[in-house]
Amino acid sequence: MGTQRLPVGCACCGLSRRRFLAAGCGACLGAAGVLTAPRATRAAQGRTMRIRIVYALHAPVQPGPDWPNVGFDFRPVMERTTTTLTKQCPDLRFVASMATGPEQAQKILDEDKGTIDGYVVCQLNCWNRVVQTLATSGKPTLYVDFQYGGSGGFLVYTAAFLRSGTPNVGFVSSSRMEDLVEAVKCFGVVGKGGSPAEFVAATARARTSTTPKAGDLSCNPDAVKTLSSAECIAAMKTSKILAVRDQESGPAEPVSGIPMERVSFAEVNEAWKTADKDESRAVADRWQRSATEVIDVSRETLETSAAMYLGMKSVLRRHRANAITINCLGGFYGGHIHAYPCLGFHELCNEGLIGACECDVRSTATMVMLTALTQGRPGYISDPVIDTAKRQIIYAHCVASNRVFGPEGATNPFAIMTHSEDRQGASLRSVLPLGYMTTTVEMEQSRQEILFHQGKAVQNDPDDRACRTKLAVEPVGDIEKLFTQWDQWSWHRVTCYGDLKEPIFALADAMGYKVLEEA
Repeated sequence: MGTQRLPVGCACCGLSRRRFLAAGCGACLGAAGVLTAPRATRAAQGRTMRIRIVYALHAPVQPGPDWPNVGFDFRPVMERTTTTLTKQCPDLRFVASMATGPEQAQKILDEDKGTIDGYVVCQLNCWNRVVQTLATSGKPTLYVDFQYGGSGGFLVYTAAFLRSGTPNVGFVSSSRMEDLVEAVKCFGVVGKGGSPAEFVAATARARTSTTPKAGDLSCNPDAVKTLSSAECIAAMKTSKILAVRDQESGPAEPVSGIPMERVSFAEVNEAWKTADKDESRAVADRWQRSATEVIDVSRETLETSAAMYLGMKSVLRRHRANAITINCLGGFYGGHIHAYPCLGFHELCNEGLIGACECDVRSTATMVMLTALTQGRPGYISDPVIDTAKRQIIYAHCVASNRVFGPEGATNPFAIMTHSEDRQGASLRSVLPLGYMTTTVEMEQSRQEILFHQGKAVQNDPDDRACRTKLAVEPVGDIEKLFTQWDQWSWHRVTCYGDLKEPIFALADAMGYKVLEEA
């Protein structure tokens, strides 16, 4: 789980930890460290271009919780990338560096004047702002996502470059090293007298030429029953969101017509502490029996997680609410709550209620809307990743229902595991059903817009990096267009099983909202 704080009108209270980590770990590297790369052979004709590879990250070995995970060793990743590019692009000469943020990036830029012809910036952690500074050089710059490591910042920053029309920044978002190599070879366009804009165009051609064509998007039958727009709006108005951000409590403004109230950490923690111990053990027993496996999670942690579920449910009853969103990481790391709510969120969503991560009020409101519209189907909040090598968008988070067709629908397998970023607590990997159409949306009150795309569920990615549940879908429409909205909408999206295009468009009309199709 994890996101950044961006000024998009949602109260994602857990998000600022990203910038804290990015800033707080800057001292781990000190001045920009330089990695030695073998000298490339000189081109047969003309001057050999000198390209600097800059790895944007907190530290060579990750010191704290963030994507991909605490303790992740980036050194083999950097060595493989530098060595591969040196071998596969012999007409270019490479030097490599690390940077944690704009100060180190500026130092690199100052030292490179007149000596470097272009940059490859690899986003290894999410929110280190390095590429922005290097792009000001005007030199051809290739921006690269290290998937399940830097993907959040990569998507947000790439969208900003596309929106501003930055003429010298191309990008790669692929799980295949070969696609990176082909994009790097595009620096040769500038070496032959081309402009940075022509370099960017060449990288776009390289990217789209290796993206697979659309596959078979026919899906399994799924007769989702939806409310009318009027009924859905009425159901939203009779819902209530509890936002647990900090120690404040009291009234709050509605979100997209959904009433909201602020609840303190202290109230949730007290409900957890006083949860019935026998009932907590019974819930933990049921989870243990139902899971395909329990990996690195103790029985004690299961029981404290069950107590958190029971505590959240009692708080919902007390406030006559059906949705709760908690600044889970801030609360846990700050000692305000003493169990992750991940398994509790999972259980609430299975029951037709809403449990949502990171005090992301906008996504919680979207989940309320989807569950109301579909008469019980849960929304799945995620941090997406785009992989052009597979023509996929992957929805990653450490919380997901295993009843995607509603409380009375079929279940799918799940494993109980630690929360991925810090390897603590208990969360889960839900192995979600494949072959079905999914609908992904975000609802933004301030702009009166609903962001919308669809995709066919094609894979559950078991990669150990980043969040536990990773549902991959093939998007319906233009995967290139999917890169364009992240700077405006931030990272989270909410996915629901079912072809909901017609009812979503009808609901938007009834609410006076506009639908923005991002694919």
